[in-house]
Amino acid sequence: MDERTDRILQVAMEMAERDGYDAVRLRDVASQAEVALGTVYRRFSCKEDILAAVLNLQVSAFEQAVQLNPIEADTPQQRLTILFTQATRALAERPKLAAAMLRTVSSGVPDLVDRVTRYHGVMSSIILAVYRGAPLGDDGATDEERFVAAMLQNVWFAALVGWTGGLHDTETVVRQVIACTDLMIRGMESR
Repeated sequence: MDERTDRILQVAMEMAERDGYDAVRLRDVASQAEVALGTVYRRFSCKEDILAAVLNLQVSAFEQAVQLNPIEADTPQQRLTILFTQATRALAERPKLAAAMLRTVSSGVPDLVDRVTRYHGVMSSIILAVYRGAPLGDDGATDEERFVAAMLQNVWFAALVGWTGGLHDTETVVRQVIACTDLMIRGMESR
């Protein structure tokens, strides 16, 4: 990533963190990043594109943290509890930014397909690795394990949307995902 793109993303992240989704306006991002508005438009099609890029930066940083400090516990449920607790707390530290990123992912903007697909892929890989107790990038997962990881990500995302909408707190987010984890794992074990 070049220096101007990095400035654009940092400014957008700061704006969203401070004042939320609606505060991220391309003209203001360009001004504060000290780049021409055309420079912003050459790199990003819309504010959702910028916020999706911010999300991918955040997820990449989380992926690196998990890679450097693998989650160690005896059972998949314990490892996933740690993972979802850490990830949810990290988002809760910057609730307006989290809400802006989640709103972006669920926006349905066609230009975001690649960025949203990347986000989902990286998160699924992290969840899968933690679930299996394997290193990130280990390709030995079964289709069933991949399905569990994808479903857990979907439940977590839905619970986070509920949190950003004021339906419940972050502890409820984690409880919902862990309850789903337990049900899915027990269901697989009983077959």
